[in-house]
Amino acid sequence: MLGIYVHLPFCPYICPYCDFAKWPWRASQGRRYLAALEREIEATPADRAATLFLGGGTPNAYDAESIQTLVRRLTDRFGPFDEASIEVNPELVTPGDFARYVDAGITRVSIGVQSFEPAEIATLGRKHTIDQVRNAVRGARASGMRSVSLDLMFAVPGQTPQSWQRSLHYAVDTGVDHVSCYGLTIESGTPFAGWLEREPAAFFDDTAEAEFYRIAIDELSSAGFEQYEISNFARPGHRCAHNENYWANGDYIGLGVGAASFRDEVRKTNTRSFDEYIQAVERGTPIPAESERLGGFRRAGEAIMLALRTAEGFELEPFRTRYGVDVERHYAPVLRRYASDGLLERGGGRVRLTERGRFLANEVCGAFVTFD
Repeated sequence: MLGIYVHLPFCPYICPYCDFAKWPWRASQGRRYLAALEREIEATPADRAATLFLGGGTPNAYDAESIQTLVRRLTDRFGPFDEASIEVNPELVTPGDFARYVDAGITRVSIGVQSFEPAEIATLGRKHTIDQVRNAVRGARASGMRSVSLDLMFAVPGQTPQSWQRSLHYAVDTGVDHVSCYGLTIESGTPFAGWLEREPAAFFDDTAEAEFYRIAIDELSSAGFEQYEISNFARPGHRCAHNENYWANGDYIGLGVGAASFRDEVRKTNTRSFDEYIQAVERGTPIPAESERLGGFRRAGEAIMLALRTAEGFELEPFRTRYGVDVERHYAPVLRRYASDGLLERGGGRVRLTERGRFLANEVCGAFVTFD
C-alpha cells in the first residue's frame, strides 16, 4: 500500500511546544508555496496511492477552495484514495469548509484540540474555545465526513489528573470516532525548552506522565474506543489507514517542505528550509534532501519498532519472509529480557507489547533498533 503525505506549513499562530517545519501565515507565501507544490506533484511518478494525508502546520490556514483544488489535483495524480484526511484548527473551520472538503473527496478530519481546559489551552498557545470544538465536530458530521478525530495532549504544565479526565470526557461527549492522545514532548529550540530550563519543576516526570496515560487508556476504553496503537484510540471501523501504513513499514511519498518519503527501503526527507524548497522547485532542480537506504538488521529493527506500537504487534513468520530475519533467533536476548519483565508477550506466532509494556514502549522498541 502507498500513502501520500502533503505538508502545508503555515499557521495563524505558532504554538510554543511545536518543532514542525512551519511559518506564520502570509497570503503571498501561501500562494507561492501552492504553486511549488503543484510542480512537485507534477514531477512525482503517478503511482496509485490508497491514502492521502494533509498535515502541517495548519492546513486550514488555506481557504477551503484552495484545499479543494489541491485535493482534486492530488486525486488526479495519485487517486482515487480510499481514505483522505486533513488536519484542522477548530477556530478556523466552518461548516461550509467541511462541505467543500467532502466534495473534493476528503473522508476524514483530525481536529487539533489538545485540551478543553481554558487554562491549559492558554498554556499551549492555542486559541479555540470549547464551543468552537463542538461546532467543528457538528459541522464535520453535517457535511457527511466519514470519520472525525480529535487530538489531545497530556502532561501539560498545570494539568491535573482531574482536568485531563474532564478533557477526555468532553472529547467522548462530542461523539467523535477517534481520539489521539500524545504526551507533551519538549523539543530543542522551542519556547517550552527554554521554560523547562528555567523552571523544571513546572513539568511532569515519567511517573506522573504514566498516570495521565493510564487515565486516557481507562477512560477511552470504557467509552468503547479500541486502543489500536500506543497513542491512538478508535471506534470500530474508524482507524486511520494512513497511519497504519506507517506502522506496517509501508511505502509513502512526502510532498512539500520537510516532508519525508519511504520507498524501496530508502528514506528521504525534503529540506526544512522554505527558501531552499521553493527555489529548487521553481528552478526545476532536485529538492535538497537527506536520504538513507535501510538494510539488514537496521531495517528489521525499525520495522519491529513500528509494529510494536500497534495492538497487534507483528507475526514472526511473515516478518521473516519479508525481512529475511529470524526474530526469535537474532533478537533472542531482547525477547527474553522484556518477556521476563512482563513487557512483551509471545503467542500464536506473534509478538506484541503487554498492557504494561505500552507504558515503556520507547525503551522496548528502542532495544530492537539498537541491537545488532
